[in-house]
Amino acid sequence: MAQLEEENFFARERDKLSREITSGFEELLSTTNGLNRKLEEVLEMTREYETVAALWRCFYDLMKQSDLPEGNKTMEEKPPGLPGTGGHVIK
Repeated sequence: MAQLEEENFFARERDKLSREITSGFEELLSTTNGLNRKLEEVLEMTREYETVAALWRCFYDLMKQSDLPEGNKTMEEKPPGLPGTGGHVIK
């Protein structure tokens, strides 16, 4: 009889620990899924910034090209522009 009670005790403890482990894994899986979604959001934002940065780079290059044809002067040879007009370069 004592052996049967001992087996029942261990079976109950084993089942209890198995449920705790299962619960822990489910929580871990849920947390990992949340982390994965956040990482995907960050990567998507990074891609959006790269697109915006490329657009601004193109704009900058176009503006730089439009400034140079004036006698083929480089940016260093041109006289400084007026502050507040976008042509003023601080060195």
